[in-house]
Amino acid sequence: MTLFSMLKRRAADGRPIRVGLIGAGKFGSMYLAQAPKTPGVHVAGVVDLNPATARINLDRVGWSAARTGVGSLDAAVASGQTYLSDDWQALVSHPAIDIVIECTGNPVAAVEHCLAAFSAGKHVVNVTVEADAFLGPLLAAKASDMGVVYSLAYGDQPALACELVDWARTAGFPVAAAGRGHKWLPHYRESTPETVWDHWGLTAEQAEAGGLNPKMFNAFLDGSKPAIETAAIANATGLEAPKDGLAFPPGSIDDIPTLMRPRDEGGILEKKGLVEAVASLRPDGTPIPHDIRKGVWVCVEADTDYIRRCFQEYQVTTDPSGRYMCNYKKWHMIGLELGISVASIGLRGEPTGVATCFNADVVATAKRALSPGDLLDGEGGSTVFGKLQPAARSMAEGRLPLGLAHRLKVVRPVAKDIMLTWDDVAVDETLAATRMRRELEAMFGGAGAKPRLAG
Repeated sequence: MTLFSMLKRRAADGRPIRVGLIGAGKFGSMYLAQAPKTPGVHVAGVVDLNPATARINLDRVGWSAARTGVGSLDAAVASGQTYLSDDWQALVSHPAIDIVIECTGNPVAAVEHCLAAFSAGKHVVNVTVEADAFLGPLLAAKASDMGVVYSLAYGDQPALACELVDWARTAGFPVAAAGRGHKWLPHYRESTPETVWDHWGLTAEQAEAGGLNPKMFNAFLDGSKPAIETAAIANATGLEAPKDGLAFPPGSIDDIPTLMRPRDEGGILEKKGLVEAVASLRPDGTPIPHDIRKGVWVCVEADTDYIRRCFQEYQVTTDPSGRYMCNYKKWHMIGLELGISVASIGLRGEPTGVATCFNADVVATAKRALSPGDLLDGEGGSTVFGKLQPAARSMAEGRLPLGLAHRLKVVRPVAKDIMLTWDDVAVDETLAATRMRRELEAMFGGAGAKPRLAG
């Protein structure tokens, strides 16, 4: 039975999947734009630190004030309306809520929200992939312990790439590499929220009209988000991180089979089985036609002569040897597709991607020279960017995960482009996210050992 037919049955039976959303920013708003058109789903509560700003976003996507006019979550559950508030604890603890969508974009807060939801017996769709990048395996284990589902968000690129990897392996294809596209030039690493729109291709007025957060979009531009998302892909699929970080080779979709081969076969990979990001700009800044900037891809191998002949017979685009080919999804629709996660979890009890190992980590790296007393402003800010690293190497070298590089004071000089360590900052050991990261590193022991995790 299809997800849509199952949703219609839930609607006919009067048993909708009840959803609570934490964070009504851009991603959350995109989901809210689709949710009223989805049968069998009831968004019972929307929580935001600033309900007035959330109300503006709701107006932007066409939600009338009457839809959120109820005075309590109980009333919303009874009436089929939506309660808007700033009380996330009440939302995650309410007995009628089935699934919590964590959509704040704040990795430290997201960890607290996820843990509370698990304890309350709620499934979680974690849109805040920043938290998954440095704690995904442990969050998955905590959810499994509580008998609930923890999931990456469909519509975001990691879940879509995981789907392609699963397709490849289920069909019997060895995976050479998988990842996403990106608009990339090396100097973008230095971009700040003040310069982001100059590079992105929007005016400041267009960004403001769309309610776009410059810090969030700068995290994409400066390479942090690609590192975060490929880390999530690696940890959910068992693929590995390149030892020197993402290479961002430029290429079109048709170039991927040639690029994503081992170096001794003419490609850019140090070995098979890696994650990577393909750039949509040539080194001189000119666009590459038929790019994969907004999409995801998997490169697979024809490991027999027969399969290579099949590729040739069906006129598949391959590398020059005929051995490697690429399957892809050119677009990701972000929050507009998030309902797939809600349906998959609510109806089948299946995540749309979940960490199963700790192969990749994202390390806070100095965007400029840092001095004692400087305050780190985290992903997308002006002080650090994220660099993908093998997790075993990151832990062995005591590197500071990007997800914790928020409002930490620098205690010793760090040169530009140097990866930070725990010893370079004053760590807040009281945070749940810090304690969880310490627990994760103890579980893996810095040597890549695999603990008991959710399947």
